[in-house]
Amino acid sequence: MAPLNDVSGTAALAICESLLLALNDRKVLPEAEILGILEDAAAAHVNVAQDDPKAALHAAVAALIHGILDGGNSVRHL
Repeated sequence: MAPLNDVSGTAALAICESLLLALNDRKVLPEAEILGILEDAAAAHVNVAQDDPKAALHAAVAALIHGILDGGNSVRHL
């Protein structure tokens, strides 16, 4: 079984993806705004000091968000 934080993180990501897709489907937020949200989220994890004890985690988070931006989400591309 996956560690609880992996399960929680995966669930949170799925919920956020679904919310962003629903906001786009309902024309609440245009695609450009949603992509901007994802870019801002990634940027928040890119500029972390290398001596930060969680630097590797921040790098992995940024890489995951960039992967979503580059390849779409688990359901469909925005």
